Amino acid sequence: MAVTLSDVQKHPSIQAYIKQADANLAAMGFTEHGRRHIGLVSSIAHNILERLGYDERMAELASIAGYVHDLGNCVARVNHGAASALLVEPFLRELGMPPEEVALILSAVGNHEEEVGEPVNEVAAALILADKSDVHRTRVRNPDLPSFDIHDRVNYAVIKSFLDVNEEERLITLRITIETANTSIIEYFEIFLERMLMCRRAATYLGCEFKLKINEALLL
Repeated sequence: MAVTLSDVQKHPSIQAYIKQADANLAAMGFTEHGRRHIGLVSSIAHNILERLGYDERMAELASIAGYVHDLGNCVARVNHGAASALLVEPFLRELGMPPEEVALILSAVGNHEEEVGEPVNEVAAALILADKSDVHRTRVRNPDLPSFDIHDRVNYAVIKSFLDVNEEERLITLRITIETANTSIIEYFEIFLERMLMCRRAATYLGCEFKLKINEALLL
C-alpha cells in the first residue's frame, strides 16, 4: 500500500524533529515554521499539481514533501533543505515507500531553498511555489511592533495571500494584500525578490507563467 501524508504525519520521529525545528527558529527570532506553515505548504503543493492535471500520486508526494521540507532546521538553519532530506530519508524507507518516490521527495526537499535550490522536477516546483507563497502576519511571533525587523514588518503587513492556479491559461498568480502603514511594497521586494524569481522558474518548469499582484497591482 502506498505511503500517504497521514502515515508521515503519524511518525513520532518526524513530529519530534518538526517540533524541535520550529523551537530552534523561534529561539533565533525567525517567523513561524511549525505545523501551521508546513500544513499550509503541504496543502498548497498538492493543490498546485492537482489543478494542473498531474495524477493523484504525484500530488500526494508533493504534499508529503511540503510537510517535511523544514524539519532539517532541528539541526541548523544553514542548508536546512539538505539536512531535511537526509533526516527524512530513513523514515520514508521505514514506512515502506519505494526508492523512486523517496528519491523524488528528497530532491524536492533538498532544492526548496532560494540560495541553492532549483525546480528539478514537478514535486520540487510545487514545493517551491507553495513554500514561497506563505507570507502572512500570522507567522510573526514577536508581539512588540516597535522592535520588528524587516521580516517581521513585511509578514505582519500581509493580511491576505493566495496562490491562484489557472489551469486553462497555465497561469500561477500570487495575490497579496499589504497594509502599507506598517511597511512599503519596496520592502517586500527587498527581502523576497529572490524568492519570487525562484517561483517564476518553478512555474516555468510546470509549463506556466508566474505573476505577482500586490494590492491588485501587477508587479511581476
